[in-house]
Amino acid sequence: MIKITLKDGKLKEFAGPTTLYRVVESIGAGLLKASAVGEVDGDMKDLSFELTKDCAINVITFDNEKSRAPLRHTTSHILAQAVKRLYPDTKIAIGPVIDSGFYYDFDMETPFTIENLSLIEKEIHKIIKEDLVIERFILDRDEAIKFMTDRKEPYKVELIKKISDQEISFYKQGEFVDLCTGPHLFSTGKAKAFKLLSIAGAYWQGCEKNKMLQRIYGTAFSTSNELEQHVSNLEEIKKRDHRKIGRDLDLFSVDEYVGNGLILWHPKLSLVREEIELYWRKEHRKRGYQYIYTPHIGLSNLWETSGHLDHFAEGMYPQISMSSKDKDENAVYYVKPMSCPFHVRVYKSKPKSYRELPVRYCELGTVYRYEKSGVLHGMLRVRGFTQDDAHIICTEEQFVQEVNNTIDFALEMNKAFGFEKLSIYLSLRDPNDKTKYIENEKIWTLAEETLESILQTKGLEYRKDVGGAKFYGPAIDMKVVDAMGREWQGTTIQLDMNLPSKFGMTYVGSDGQDYVPIMLHRTLLGSMERFVGTLIEQYAGAFPLWLSPVQVKIFPVVSSVNNMVKEIFEKLNLAGIRVEIDSRNETISSKIRDAQLEKIPYMVVIGVKEVDEGVVSVRHRKKGDLGKQKLDEFLQALQKEIEQKI
Repeated sequence: MIKITLKDGKLKEFAGPTTLYRVVESIGAGLLKASAVGEVDGDMKDLSFELTKDCAINVITFDNEKSRAPLRHTTSHILAQAVKRLYPDTKIAIGPVIDSGFYYDFDMETPFTIENLSLIEKEIHKIIKEDLVIERFILDRDEAIKFMTDRKEPYKVELIKKISDQEISFYKQGEFVDLCTGPHLFSTGKAKAFKLLSIAGAYWQGCEKNKMLQRIYGTAFSTSNELEQHVSNLEEIKKRDHRKIGRDLDLFSVDEYVGNGLILWHPKLSLVREEIELYWRKEHRKRGYQYIYTPHIGLSNLWETSGHLDHFAEGMYPQISMSSKDKDENAVYYVKPMSCPFHVRVYKSKPKSYRELPVRYCELGTVYRYEKSGVLHGMLRVRGFTQDDAHIICTEEQFVQEVNNTIDFALEMNKAFGFEKLSIYLSLRDPNDKTKYIENEKIWTLAEETLESILQTKGLEYRKDVGGAKFYGPAIDMKVVDAMGREWQGTTIQLDMNLPSKFGMTYVGSDGQDYVPIMLHRTLLGSMERFVGTLIEQYAGAFPLWLSPVQVKIFPVVSSVNNMVKEIFEKLNLAGIRVEIDSRNETISSKIRDAQLEKIPYMVVIGVKEVDEGVVSVRHRKKGDLGKQKLDEFLQALQKEIEQKI
């Protein structure tokens, strides 16, 4: 007899081997209908998985988020089956699950079109209606290679040859077979709410030297309501795309003549950045940070000592100086990917006493990192960016308080920019691959436990990101959640167990002995490029008043009011308000419409009546007509809104 322990602790017994499907069926038809896959002793398995010994199971139903991956993976296979039915000569490549759905890559001579997607969707519906049972089977490596060679699937053959396992897993549904580890749904009929979204090109295995394949993106959910909501969100995301808004509002550009991944900040967005930096500097001064500036390049020995050349070389840009009589000109310089080693050298420029700690250095430092062209994405994924960088060097006794202070600072600063919700992660080592990290088991364990204790003491909800630690230490990562519910990397607080000892950092303690300090790496906003790109999407280009490039636009109705318009402009401008006059020969309604498109927060209309009454007619981009106001009252309201950052 096989004893099966259910999630609620109840036991079921079966004579001889059985399947997960039969166990669920024995519990009830309702549960079977709602079941996607199951967990056997914690491992996710198909419902067809054979149970041969005592175990504990947990049924994953479609209302459980864990069901999304197998649901989408199954739909990915159905997509490939539909393409093969319609276009038999097409070669199939890979079809993984991604965060928002799935994709599948195809090698097809004729490019897919939107019309093709419509035909493919119809074929997918047919396959789902056929309710084909999905079966897993195993072949040894040689058999697997021959199997896919006979089916004329060269990409699958290439993948199998790279698999070190002797046994290769396949899944079959009707006439379609694919290389896969699973798990999958029990049958194609279980996949119902899906949509194909777009077509794109993709190099085989992400290498530009390989053939360009055609990629079809899609998504799937367990209910049509979830799917409709997701599609609606995608439409909203398109409207908020910072690249489109950046073009429409003339905020920034990326010029291939300059280089991909390098942002050109236009005047309007430069004003936004200026306001952010002014606020950033003011808040850091209040908290005892000291500004420093460091070079854009550094000698190779700097990066050898720090460990970057051992752990981060693929992301660095080298620069080798030309030969010269000056021996220093033969040295190798690297464009800096991080500012940390420079800050260390500033600290080491003179001896430090425990009385001087903590030392808090901050810098808006521009750094450069190589990213593959395929992952570059507007301002959100770039090759050159400015970090709001800081390093805190402190004693062991000061460490916990400094982390607490930094968390509070991060929460306050993110709130000022409208990010009330943050997702917090504790980034830890990958226990299965410790070669990626510096060696010191005792300090790693202490560091990870200390950071977790701080989060627990502050009562903050967090998730563990195993494998997310940097090579030099664990971290607390705080990702902002935007208006669309998407997460963006922002604040990171990293404990460095590498640089202090590598560079010989010390301080003189109260007993006159030398001690190695603790070092924290810290950014609050992340990079200016990514943060401002996120802000553009958060506000759909309609920045709050304090950040808006143009805060007020004045519309004269007739030329006879120009003197008053000029006086209003000068008064607002003198008070620090960013104001423009629209004196074009257009109707007021046309000017208002254009200002709305430009996302101008306030519009002021001045006609003969306004001049006679000594008032201004005010309009807000969202609230509409606010009526007539005294200029001083309007200015005071603007200043209050700017001060409160609302």
